[in-house]
Amino acid sequence: MANAASGMAVHDDCKMRFLELKAKRKFRFIVFKIEEKQKHVVVDKVGGPAQSYDDFAASLPANECRYAVYDFDFVTKENCQKSRIFFIAWSPDTSRVRSKMIYASSKERFKRELDGIQVELQATDPTEMGLDVIQSRAS
Repeated sequence: MANAASGMAVHDDCKMRFLELKAKRKFRFIVFKIEEKQKHVVVDKVGGPAQSYDDFAASLPANECRYAVYDFDFVTKENCQKSRIFFIAWSPDTSRVRSKMIYASSKERFKRELDGIQVELQATDPTEMGLDVIQSRAS
């Protein structure tokens, strides 16, 4: 279960919650964090389907790394309802160097556990994952 490069395991709850977001649309977003002492990724926060992008952005800590998944609904130029599942690697400049290294080395392994990610973003400050960025990457 652990990754040789980073030694991080992924808690089953992470996969179950992601499936609920993807298949049942039970959540708008999920924020994950690495428990460094236990060496595994766990669910930090979830946002219900009625929550907005602003709620999601506000749920990310200003100076700690996180992984997040956001289910973005939009309408195409052809007037079709669509959605894209975004994976966001949140690594603010103000977070600890060790934390940034652990999140960076564990990212690919964790992403592979979440089958159905459509778009990936790396963000070090809120402007790199603003709603305008999400909209432009969705289509």
